Amino acid sequence: MNPKVDWYFDKVQKWQVALAQLRILVLDCGLNEELKWGVPSYTFQKNNIVLIHIFKEYCALLFFKGVLLKDTDHILIQQTENVQAARQMRFTSLHEIIKMAPIIKAYIHEAIEVEKAGLKVPFKKVAEFQITEEFQNKLDAISDLKTAFYALTPGRQRGYLLYFSSAKQSKTRVARIEKNIPQILNGKGLED
Repeated sequence: MNPKVDWYFDKVQKWQVALAQLRILVLDCGLNEELKWGVPSYTFQKNNIVLIHIFKEYCALLFFKGVLLKDTDHILIQQTENVQAARQMRFTSLHEIIKMAPIIKAYIHEAIEVEKAGLKVPFKKVAEFQITEEFQNKLDAISDLKTAFYALTPGRQRGYLLYFSSAKQSKTRVARIEKNIPQILNGKGLED
């Protein structure tokens, strides 16, 4: 147990007891505990394997390369359609965690083996992502924008494409695009 992570488990919250049990199970698998992104993260040879996080309706283990696991029990969940690698194992009670303990450990051990084998997730290429009509119109109209956008790293391009396309209404997409044009022209990603 890493004392720097204790505060996360000591917070008064709905899932406190369940999270403590998940922590024990994960640490039993020989992983190192760290605090990343404000949540307990578990690594093998400095590579991310799994993290623990909570939501209103459930607590979860997030397997960073979950898409590469066999998932023989069909319990891993893709959070959204745009999540390519990670998969969640969700729990709604302490009883469920205790009952599933051997399965949870088996999945963690499989995730460690995936890392040991050096397996990589085959990510979609940026060209495979949909460019909204609104953004394509801007790229066609402003050559500097097009040049700047395609000079961004693939991850930054992907971030913008997903952000723009997630808006349901055209006016929202246009507003997002307009707001981010200066950022793109400056070679910055959404979070820079």
